[in-house]
Amino acid sequence: MAPDLRDLVEKLRSSGGDYTNVEVKSAAGGLPSSLTSTLSALANHPGGGIIILGLDERNDFRPVALTDPQILKQSLAKKARAFTPPVQLTIEDSTVDGEPVVVATVHECTPSAKPCRVNATGAAYLRGYDGDFQMSELEEQAFLASRQPPHFDRLPVVGATRDDLDNDLVDDFARTVRLRDRRGLGRFDGDELLRRAGVTTPDGIPTVAGLLTLGTYPQQWFPRLVIQAAAEPSPADTPGARARNQVTITGPIPRMLDAALEWAEQTFDTAIVTRPDGTVVDVQSYPLVAFRELIANALLHRDLDCWSRGMAVEVRLRKDRLVVTNPGGLYGITVDRLGREAVTSARNMWLVTISQYLRSPESGGRVIEALATGIPTITQALIDSGLPPAQYSDAGIRFTAVLKSGSVSSRGGVHRGIEQQTRSTPPELSRPTHQRQPTATQEKILQILSTGPHGVGDLQPLLSLSASGIRKALAELRDAGMVEQIGGRGQRTVYRLAS
Repeated sequence: MAPDLRDLVEKLRSSGGDYTNVEVKSAAGGLPSSLTSTLSALANHPGGGIIILGLDERNDFRPVALTDPQILKQSLAKKARAFTPPVQLTIEDSTVDGEPVVVATVHECTPSAKPCRVNATGAAYLRGYDGDFQMSELEEQAFLASRQPPHFDRLPVVGATRDDLDNDLVDDFARTVRLRDRRGLGRFDGDELLRRAGVTTPDGIPTVAGLLTLGTYPQQWFPRLVIQAAAEPSPADTPGARARNQVTITGPIPRMLDAALEWAEQTFDTAIVTRPDGTVVDVQSYPLVAFRELIANALLHRDLDCWSRGMAVEVRLRKDRLVVTNPGGLYGITVDRLGREAVTSARNMWLVTISQYLRSPESGGRVIEALATGIPTITQALIDSGLPPAQYSDAGIRFTAVLKSGSVSSRGGVHRGIEQQTRSTPPELSRPTHQRQPTATQEKILQILSTGPHGVGDLQPLLSLSASGIRKALAELRDAGMVEQIGGRGQRTVYRLAS
């Protein structure tokens, strides 16, 4: 098996399911008809995707006997021509656990030709966590609109005037500009400053970016450019309750961001934790700094085209995860590069430019830094809190971020990851003195495992190592008696500190 495929299959086994850009089919009885929607969805998906034929997802992605791999490849290539534009494939033979499989790389359709449609029905599909979904007419419009560079944040808002800007926010904006850019934008005052910053047009009409950042009440013109947040009912709620702490957050971006943090503080479960130094602190089930970065990204990088103005930024707190979704996919970067490269790419150029001079009315801190530090901040906050890494999904016209919870108690889902981390004996203090000193990588693995069991797929984004390198380190720790391997035989394989 090729190294890349070996790592991919290990990730699938660790996660227990498909990824958004990977589809696995057993194909024991021939080419599945369900691949029609999958081919369209992956061709429309940023970066394309991979189809693996010959693995059984229900049996820990173990190989199944393929009657004739050559016929499968020919049938797949023929099916790929039944689309407009035709789906571009690279089909290869490979092996998993010594058994033959067929691996097809589905190349992303060129943006100028999206969406990729099924010739027989005219339908186009999107890829999601739970499968393939037929696009609505509104979603198809989003792909058509993305063929041109976006400039929607610079458009004037018909009917708005200078009086529709919040004077307190404008004054604070002007002070910050003069402080940070006194030789550039800070040389200008009053209406000229607003015009040159893109807050207003030359005629003094507020722009979309100006109203969203400095407006008194932007929802007068954009009723759905809001945050809709809600939590799933808890066992203590009234029977039949549909949601808990449901709110619609409005106002300009700085005030919306403050309100979202207030909602999180009131809604996230909180644990009382004793630190090693004896201090007692309240710890939310999800780190607020990570939540803040997700909300700021969603507000600033959401799509502002006509097709998406009826859609809100959505926050859903589930029993085991926190989901933040915004209309509009990534712009100028791909999911696999998030947090790995210091790339600052903005769909809404003027919105981001104005926001880097904004301060929170509540805390006085910056709204954004515009230095591509948001994703690394989220990653580190989750590590510090003993939580799994964030999962990001870009569907081209929709971006979703998912934070998974740690261990939960039976009393309302209180997060215990940090309690375990602060109250357990540090691994380096509990090891027998005769064991070999762990490497730096193994020390990091032991630190992560002190928060709870993890699979290879969970550890990889936290360590920036290949799956094979992590497996080798885990094997050495297991042989040394420091970690235990649990699962396998159809169950997800994870590792934990040895008892």
